[in-house]
Amino acid sequence: MSENNLPIYIVSGLPRSGTSMMMKMLETGGLRILTDNIRIADDDNLQGYYEFERVKQLRDGDIDWLKDAGGGVIKVISALLEHLPSGYYYKIVFMEREMMEILSSQRKMLERRGKPGNPAEDGKFVELYGKHLDKIKNWLAHQTNMDVLYIPYNEMVKHPAEYAEKVTEFLGASLDVKAMGEVPQEQFYRQRK
Repeated sequence: MSENNLPIYIVSGLPRSGTSMMMKMLETGGLRILTDNIRIADDDNLQGYYEFERVKQLRDGDIDWLKDAGGGVIKVISALLEHLPSGYYYKIVFMEREMMEILSSQRKMLERRGKPGNPAEDGKFVELYGKHLDKIKNWLAHQTNMDVLYIPYNEMVKHPAEYAEKVTEFLGASLDVKAMGEVPQEQFYRQRK
């Protein structure tokens, strides 16, 4: 447990899997979001990125900031989950999205930054990401200080109220479920298979 005896809430998944949307939902629902607002909203994430730069230093042992994180929500990409220290209790909302949509979204983001991606490499990335997800899910299944709820992004966008309820129940927090369910909107779901 963290210093204030509350779990640390984590939103995770592959990049472009809906993690920012879930962060927005939890903020709208009433949870405290840990973000430094360094990376601001843009054409790729219209509602913001909700990142906290120090998360990227987890693998280097920068963990002091976690002692004040209890009851708050942090976005941690799946590749960094294994670097979370064991002395805390985490409730992880893990976003899953159709792989081809993730790759399409990543390509679009790279194009906007002047670095066009190559669709011919999709097969390679599907395999790499698939192996990574298998590995991290297996690791998560063996952690005693973590509970995980897997959320299918594609279904959540179709039934946001239902998934807002599921997330709230999993977290065990008193949240504004109605407001959370209004966050996912069709105009933000742009890369579809």
